[in-house]
Amino acid sequence: MAKDNNAFTSIPGSTVNSKPSFSHPSKLAEKLEKLDRKLRRRQRYVEKDGRCNVQHGNVRETYRYLTDIFTTLVDLKWRVSLLVFIMAYAITWLFFGVIWWFIAYCRGDLEHLEDSEWTPCIKNLNGFVSAFLFSIETETTIGYGHRVITDKCPEGIILLLLQAILGSMVNAFMVGCMFVKISQPNKRAETLVFSKHAVISLRDDKLCLMFRVGDLRQSHIVEASIRAKLIKSKQTQEGEFIPLNQTDINVGFETGDDRLFLVSPLIISHEINEQSPFWEVSKRQLEKDEFEIVVILEGMVEATGMTCQARSSYLVDEVLWGHRFMSVLSLEDGFYEVDYNTFHQTFEVSTPSCSAQELAENAARMDAHLYWSIPSQLDEKVEEGTEKDGMDKQRNGSVSSPDSEQVLVE
Repeated sequence: MAKDNNAFTSIPGSTVNSKPSFSHPSKLAEKLEKLDRKLRRRQRYVEKDGRCNVQHGNVRETYRYLTDIFTTLVDLKWRVSLLVFIMAYAITWLFFGVIWWFIAYCRGDLEHLEDSEWTPCIKNLNGFVSAFLFSIETETTIGYGHRVITDKCPEGIILLLLQAILGSMVNAFMVGCMFVKISQPNKRAETLVFSKHAVISLRDDKLCLMFRVGDLRQSHIVEASIRAKLIKSKQTQEGEFIPLNQTDINVGFETGDDRLFLVSPLIISHEINEQSPFWEVSKRQLEKDEFEIVVILEGMVEATGMTCQARSSYLVDEVLWGHRFMSVLSLEDGFYEVDYNTFHQTFEVSTPSCSAQELAENAARMDAHLYWSIPSQLDEKVEEGTEKDGMDKQRNGSVSSPDSEQVLVE
């Protein structure tokens, strides 16, 4: 289990060669801890440009790639796709060229080239090269008119039909692959940008994890939505080690804030509450923890209607506690201007270093103290009022006592 954990959280072979000497043991431990964190730089699960840093090994059922040959061809690199595209046409032309030459050879057309009374299967076919050219002209429907098939060759007519049908299928398949590969919206994600850092600060007296997204193009992303995942290895109560466990981070799914109108850069906020995986994380714990936050932006390209996905990630060192993003919008004469020079910039703000749980408990204690202090103040005022009334009654009673005695005497 320890080996598995190290495989996902550290670089193998990273050791400290020399330990500097410090006078204070606590400072020594702190320095060594920071140095160890620098050496154990965590491997990314998703790169900043969105590439998933996962490679599949020991895949034995490779035949499954051939069952979905279209997707396999689309996923190939461009140089491989171009090679397959050229080879598909060259092989079919060569294959049918051999058949045309074989028909002419079997019929004896190559032996009667100078015989004007002989009716060949294909006129002006005098060897393999001319048969190969005739195959190209047939499949591409060029039809120069020099080499033509005659009506005295039924096997040639059947082969002509087969090559025309098969050539149309090859055209449809290969042109379709190239069209899909060219129109893939992967490059559209290059103009969807994420902030270099995520920040944690207060919003409406609540700790929030925030990051910024933006679109550099004038054509917008339709039905844009945002998701976030926490990638962190965990160990269950039964002792099972789960590497790279994925946990949802709520960025407004319940309230609809995850659906974006991405015309200008937006700050995506995750409120750290009881359901948040960061509920018990303080600033000090954040510096010691190891995790990765993967953010996924999806939507349809307005120009083509195809679905586009952009990804990025944030490591622990890229989450800034007590920071806030600079504003990028400014009001100009008749329009709003976005300044992308400040897109990634942040500034420090006053933020408590305790966890959101401790912050909520402190707020609850303050509310409870305020709740109990108000009735006690009211009770004190009531008691003061009753004491004052009693004193007034006693004072009034002492003044009126001679008159009452006189009435009783009479």
